[in-house]
Amino acid sequence: MPLTMIRKMLLQLLFLSGLCVVSQSQQSQPIIDVHVHAYPADWVRNVLGPLATESDKLPDPPNPITGTRSGAITNEQLRNAMLAAMRRYNIVKAVASGPLDIVSQWKTADPDRIIGSPLFPIPKMAPYPTIEELRQGYTSGRLGALGEVTAIYDGLSPSDPKMDGYYTLAEEMDIPVGIHTGIGIPEASYSCCPGFRIGLANPLNLEELLVRHPRLRVYVMHAGYPYLDATLALMNAYPKIYADLAAIDWLLPRDEFQQYCSRLIQAGMGKRLMFGTDEIVWPDAFGVAIDNINSMSALTPEEKADIFYNNAARFFHLDRAKPQSSRR
Repeated sequence: MPLTMIRKMLLQLLFLSGLCVVSQSQQSQPIIDVHVHAYPADWVRNVLGPLATESDKLPDPPNPITGTRSGAITNEQLRNAMLAAMRRYNIVKAVASGPLDIVSQWKTADPDRIIGSPLFPIPKMAPYPTIEELRQGYTSGRLGALGEVTAIYDGLSPSDPKMDGYYTLAEEMDIPVGIHTGIGIPEASYSCCPGFRIGLANPLNLEELLVRHPRLRVYVMHAGYPYLDATLALMNAYPKIYADLAAIDWLLPRDEFQQYCSRLIQAGMGKRLMFGTDEIVWPDAFGVAIDNINSMSALTPEEKADIFYNNAARFFHLDRAKPQSSRR
């Protein structure tokens, strides 16, 4: 999620204040990243269009936080760079969403690590898939999740009846569903997504779909930030709901993220928070996100292990035994 509107603010807050430190060491704790994107290498400039900065228009635009460029020009180079970063940080499973052809390429390249998932809709990149092609993807094992469901980028509430066929399929096949809430692409309504409205990102907009689909496994992406009270209200009312920390764990100033995460844990949600990055085209973002959680001194090793691995293993019905390190 490139944040062109607040690029300068984030750089100033994070770098000039010395808050952002990217780990240079390998990660021993196994990690499940429930929110990665399998995107084409030119995603940033294609989606932002006329709002893209000169840096965004580079073949490999710099990370808006670290300033580091991936060095990847082609889709294959970007995919290889992302998978290499996952191995380095011991990310043993990653739910990767994007255009279905790109997702398929990632799944083929690393089938044991990648859990394929469709992203939809973003009008300029990810159209609505058909129910039948999704059913075939789940039946074949090429896909294993539904989402990121980005209904708000098409001007829809996540509970809009237009989305019901997808939720019915996921409920029928017991497929976990990740739904975008909270922060989004700045000025999206002027660039990629004229229907986008931030009010649709309030997590309480999920309630009607939860009522209609009581067996649906749903996780609230971005932990609803900045709608803390709404996120807590939803998670308290619907105890099966989980949340991921994607994007906010590396795009926000460290103190702001840690305070938000701590508040969720203080409210009793520690067993329902999952690690995610919302990784786009910058492999170094994995390290920032991991460091921002590891540096939370108030968290016990057990609480960190829950966020990094245990909660997602439970939610996604993965093998709960500690996996072998995937570095190779």
